[in-house]
Amino acid sequence: MHLPEARLKELETRFEQIERELADPSLGARPDKLKALGKEHSDLKDTVEAWRTYRRASEDLHEAKQMLSGSAGDEKAYVEEEIAAQKATLEKLERQIAEALIPKDPNDDRDVIVEVRAGAGGDEAGLFAAQLYRMYTRYAEMKRWKTEVLSSNESGVGGYKEIVFAIKGNGAYSRLKHEGGVHRVQRVPVTESSGRIHTSTVAVLVLPEAEEVEVEINSSDLRIDVYRSSGPGGQSVNTTDSAVRIKHLPTGVEVACQDEKSQLQNKEKAMRILRARLLQVEQEKQLAEQAAERKSQVRSADRSERIRTYNFPENRLSDHRINFTVHRLGEILEGDLDDLIDHLVAEDRAADLEGDS
Repeated sequence: MHLPEARLKELETRFEQIERELADPSLGARPDKLKALGKEHSDLKDTVEAWRTYRRASEDLHEAKQMLSGSAGDEKAYVEEEIAAQKATLEKLERQIAEALIPKDPNDDRDVIVEVRAGAGGDEAGLFAAQLYRMYTRYAEMKRWKTEVLSSNESGVGGYKEIVFAIKGNGAYSRLKHEGGVHRVQRVPVTESSGRIHTSTVAVLVLPEAEEVEVEINSSDLRIDVYRSSGPGGQSVNTTDSAVRIKHLPTGVEVACQDEKSQLQNKEKAMRILRARLLQVEQEKQLAEQAAERKSQVRSADRSERIRTYNFPENRLSDHRINFTVHRLGEILEGDLDDLIDHLVAEDRAADLEGDS
């Protein structure tokens, strides 16, 4: 594997420059600059340290090869072992550095907005939508991330026709971005008296949450309607027009929120969802124009893509994108997603490395 030494030297020079800037006492009076430099330092640290270790290991290997020509017997065997060990170290470092140089998804550090919608399967799909919502919130709890329901539409049997919620935490998007797509469940519904297995689907969409300054929305481009909130079956759950529906006229994107009693709170939540959807629209447009959409993003916004099957009779979860199967469905539905996500992330990295080679 050939490493881009010129690029690595540039990164090392920048890393050293940042360290000098961070040592400047006057930087404390500029918290925004301090935060930006701290993040850049953190992003570069592992790569630069690996590059420095690689250089030292290369020098040690060169010296060992020189020693080999003048050695014999036990000494020669020892030097040969050292050479083999150094070669293995260099191979490991080469891969580590190559992975670190893969361009980072600019959304990875963002919070996320997750939309879970019942698909085919009626009430059973709604029940599974509720189960997926619980799975993601349990995972968030394990990561010590915060969750907030932005909008929900209950199905009346303990499930959801749709639920939209935010997850705030370090690296939330980087860990959850692979969840977008169609999730299929195979099980015997609680309402099924004959014991027949049903197949239902739920669509999941994972959006990076947008900051207000990132997405410019003109008020003249919005149509805002207010109406009375309704619960399962359509009955009114509020006596005032507190529910809000917002349509972005240029794109046709529409959002509705009714969970809060306050019209203002519902509007604020609807605008958060709208900003996230518009950010995704813009980013997808840019990717299409550049013809640079990552291979792994079959797993993002294409909700017609069946990505995973949850088979209850066999206690089996299968992720069809990476041919990954485990028989511990109960633990995964309780939020134990890290092993599955690690496999998806590793597949992404392998695909990126293959594309760069």
